[in-house]
This record gives sequence, structure tokens and C-alpha cells, in this order.
Amino acid sequence: MTEKMTLQVLANHARAAAENMAYTLQRTAHSAFVKETQDFTVMIMDRAGDTFAVPMSLGATWYPGLTYGRAIDMIDGYRPGDVAFTNDPYSGHVATHAPDTHLWKPVFHEDEIVAWTGGHIHNTDMGGAVPASLSRSLTEIHQEGVRFPPMKLVNEGVFDAQILRIMETNVRKPGLNVGDIKALVGALNTGERKVHGMLARFGRHGFVSGVAALKDQAEAQAREILRAIPDGDYSFADYADEDSDFANPCRLNLTLRIRGDSAELDFTGSDPQLGSSLNVPSGGDPRHTILMVGVYYVLYTLNPRLLLNTGLTRPFTCIAPEGSVLNPVAPAAVGMRSLTCARLRSVIFGAFSQAVPDRMPAAPAGNNCIVNVMTHDERTGQKIIAAVNPVVGGGGGMPDRDGTNGSGADAAYLRNTPIEITETEVPIEFVKYGLARDTGGAGRWRGGLATEMAFRVFTPDTRITARNRDRSRFRPWGVLGGRAAGLAEMAVNPDTPEARRMGSADTAILQPGDVLSLRSAGGGGRGDPMEREAWRVALDVRRGHVSDEAARSEYGVVLLDDGEVDEAATAALRSASGAHENHFHFGPEREAYEAQWTAPAYARLTDILAALPVHWRFFVKTEVFRRMDGRAGAEGVSAAFDETCVRFPDIPQSQATAEAAE
Repeated sequence: MTEKMTLQVLANHARAAAENMAYTLQRTAHSAFVKETQDFTVMIMDRAGDTFAVPMSLGATWYPGLTYGRAIDMIDGYRPGDVAFTNDPYSGHVATHAPDTHLWKPVFHEDEIVAWTGGHIHNTDMGGAVPASLSRSLTEIHQEGVRFPPMKLVNEGVFDAQILRIMETNVRKPGLNVGDIKALVGALNTGERKVHGMLARFGRHGFVSGVAALKDQAEAQAREILRAIPDGDYSFADYADEDSDFANPCRLNLTLRIRGDSAELDFTGSDPQLGSSLNVPSGGDPRHTILMVGVYYVLYTLNPRLLLNTGLTRPFTCIAPEGSVLNPVAPAAVGMRSLTCARLRSVIFGAFSQAVPDRMPAAPAGNNCIVNVMTHDERTGQKIIAAVNPVVGGGGGMPDRDGTNGSGADAAYLRNTPIEITETEVPIEFVKYGLARDTGGAGRWRGGLATEMAFRVFTPDTRITARNRDRSRFRPWGVLGGRAAGLAEMAVNPDTPEARRMGSADTAILQPGDVLSLRSAGGGGRGDPMEREAWRVALDVRRGHVSDEAARSEYGVVLLDDGEVDEAATAALRSASGAHENHFHFGPEREAYEAQWTAPAYARLTDILAALPVHWRFFVKTEVFRRMDGRAGAEGVSAAFDETCVRFPDIPQSQATAEAAE
């Protein structure tokens, strides 16, 4: 008992230390994206670089299983006061796109490194082809800004002026970058002091052995959860909007294999690495934290007392074939990996939904559109580049309550930036910001509503990037009779003769007086909507969440002129309705798409592409899609591939390729 109590005390100290680091960073950061939106992480790591403590109330929630070990080992000769950094997705596989600048600092005890403090900040801009550095339209990593492989940024307490000068020369708002980086260094120093405090309290041996025990305990907790889930193979696929010339979606496929207290996540069948920037640079690490984020959410849902550290990853093995969208080969662009990661989470949720249907929610919106504006401030004469606000969608319907409105569960760590702050710092005017009616999926438990936002600009050639836009083609799915949610949309000058819808595009150039309007997706519904209490539907109508028409068509509830329920008419309407019998409801768009692109069709395409060299795969995939008009299923894919080979006889025709096409 004493050892258990001591371990809990250490866990509390470690978490408090990480919280102190987070507050230090938030309160001293320069950019609104860090100090308001809180797109940052901090953590404390053991001697090997494995995370064992993260904050619970500030910052992003992506990295409790992150290990810095590979990046740490790329630098020699650490000394007290040193701070190393990188933002290169292909060096050490710590950073996952160029704006995420990761720093780490050794903590010495009697000339020995006993721990590390670390974290990342999302820089507002790292240079490159577009403001804020990120767009799905970019095609190679070199377009996404200046990159630094792992190197020392601070040498024994002194910043390397040459490195800072290189960064300042290549980015659009150097003051924000350098200010945020120095704030993160301050946070690492705070963590270092806290670790020394723990060493003083627990002793070197007690601290080191206690940290190892914390990881062991997290592993044991994860294994206990897995033992309670029925063994089996659970398969699921989902799609991200893609923007190739032919608007082919990006498919992620998962087979979740649970055996006892371990699990395998096999992503074979996911698309080849893309010609856009939706690729996820996992480096093939079977436990890379970026592949595991959805797992963390599931585990924490099933046990909210879970310790968040790298021990959680031990029972899991991820298979992400090299050259796929989840394990790209350089120089594939990766800037928009967060969009794909959102879809990756929904794929993991969908697999676990089949394994433990009574515990899992419907799909969240799965998009966290982050809007950046580059414009000219007439008040100061300065060029401005700033993150405006994340436009986050609704949460999926829960087993015992509605989904969260406008804060989609798996993306809720991105905080709202008050309009007043944005309008003070950025010369734009908000004309709308709120919840969008009728966007939550209907269900016994309704999906959360989407967020909608619109703002007006005042200067010529104002450039907008709205990264992570998704779900404009395929809806977040409902479960157990619940319905799919509303789609996302972006438009310029809506409801005017000059209106133009942007589809899945994430960049726009606006002129004085133009209005940009964005709406996220909603959350999927859970359970039969005809079983939702009529009084709840009436309340939704009064609150503006559901229209009179949707109350009748989606829920079978008829309202009188005074807003009260017409009980007789409601009972009659509901008795005539039919229930949705499948586990998932995807909506008409996906159902129509998968009538052509069946599971066997994708299996055949996967076999064909796997037999090709990596640099051929996306090209061949695109050409096969081009030739699928009037075709469907595996036979259609084979015929389309045969035509592609006739048109492009230089496609490598190995024996494996020929066999795959047969």
C-alpha cells in the first residue's frame, strides 16, 4: 500500500510539474495561436526520451505516448543548459509537420541525465509557398517552409544566434516565432526545476524507478481494458476529402485485431502516399503516437483514471506499410497531416464501436478547421498574419447524452479565441459566429451541432488559408440507428450574386468587402431518433438547434403553433416510420460512392498498387479512378488498370503486378 501511495504521489507531482510548464508557456507566448488557441504540448520524459507526464487542462492532447529517443540520439555531447530542437518531419520522427517546432532539454543529476523536459509549439508560419505554411495543395515537403533537423538551439544557456537568424530570414512573422520558442524554453526550464524538486523528495533511485513504475502501471491499465473487449477482428474504413484533379477521396482502412490483452492495428488497404500534403509521417514506428491518438481517446473513455504516458502504447502494434498515406517516403508533403489524423481517429472509433458498441459514441465531426489570415493593417501600416479561430464541429451522440455542440470531442483541445481579441489584433470584422441548426445527426442521442463563422475583410488581396477543412463530401456517421450528420462548407460572399462555393479547397484570396463563410460538420447521432423523447425534440426546436421541419422528418415529432408536442399526431407519425437496421448510417453520399467502390474493389486496387514502386502508386491510383466511369467492383478496377497499362506502357510490369491485376 505504501509503495502504491508513493507512486500516486509521484504521479501527482509529475502532472503538476507538466501543468506548471504549460502555464509558463501559455502566459509568456507571443502568438494568439499558442496563448489563446493553445496549440502546444509540454511533457516530461524519462532518460530514454519516453513521455511520462503531460498536463491535463492545457494544450493539445496528442502526445502522451510520444518518445523523443530517436531525435535525442541524433545529437552528441549534451551539457547542462543545452536545448535541442527540430521541426523536420523526416528527421527523428518527432515533429510531424514543419510548423510544429519541438524542443527538448536534458535534466542532469550529478553529471548524469536522469530526465528530459520537452514540448512543441505550432509556429504561426514557417515560410514556404503559402501563409501559415500549410495547404492540402502542396506537393512536396520543400514547399512547406524551412526545416531544421535535430540540432542544439541553446548551448549551455546561450541561444545560437545563427540559427535564429536563419529562421527569422525565412518566415513571415519572425517576432512571433522567436517569441514563442523562447517562451517554450522558459517552460522547459520550469520543468527542469520541478524535476529537481522531485529528485530532492524521492531521491535519484526513487525517481527513476518510480517513473518506470508509472509506465508499467499505464500499460497494465491498457491491458486490463483490452481483456474486457471480446477477441476478434474489427474492420472499418473512412474517407478524407482529397483535391487531386479528379477529386478522389483519401481512404483509410483499419483491421483491429484484439487478442487477450494486446491489439494490432493493421492499416493495410489505406491509400498510397498522396500527391497532396495529407500524408502522415509515422516513419513506420509501430507505436508512433500520431497513429495512436484515437486509441488514447478510446482508452480514456473506457477508463477516465488512466495514466497518460508511453506505457499505454506497449499493448499495441501498428502496421502502416511503407509508401502509404500513413507512412510516406520523403519528400512527400505532410503539412496537412492533422486532417488525415482526424480521419484516422474516426477510423479507430469505428472499429472499437463494433467491439464495444454499448460504450462508444457516434462519429464526431472529425475536422478542426484553423483559419489563418494574411492581410494589411491600415491602422499600423504593417502586414498581419494571424490564426483567427478554429472552427470545430460537433461531438457524436454519446451512450447516455447528446454530443457536445460546436466542440467535437476529439478536437476540443483547441480553444476558442474570443472575437474581441481577434478583431483587436487582426483587421477583420466578424458577421457571424455560432451554432448551425439541423447539422447534428438525428438520434436517440442527438449529434452535436456544427459551428459556423463568417467575417469580412477590408484590404486587397487578403489571403486566407483554412487548413484541416474536411467532411464536405462524406458525413460523420451515426450508429445503432442514429443518422449521419450535416456536411461542412466554405463559401465566399454567400447569399449574394457573387457567391462562390469553395468545395474542398482550403485557400482563397479576398478583396475589400468580401465575406468568408465557414461551417464545420456536425456530430453523428446515436440510437433510433424515433425513440428520442418528444419533449427533448421540442426543447431543441425552442433553442434553435432543430427546425420544425427536421423535428417532423427526422424525429417524427409534430409541434403545435405554441411549440407544444401534438401527442396524437406524433404517435401516428412515429408508428409509420421504419428503423435503420445497420450498425452504421453513412448518408447518401457515401452509400452511392461505395456502390461503385466496394470493399473488393479497394482490395483489388490495394493489391495492384502494393506491387508497384512507391513513386508510381499515386499516379496509377489516379489513372484507375479516371477510368472507373460506368464500372464498379473488383472487375471494374481490373479493367481500369488494364486500360491504364495500355495508355502508359512504362508502368513497371513485374510478375507481382501482373498477378495482382488478374
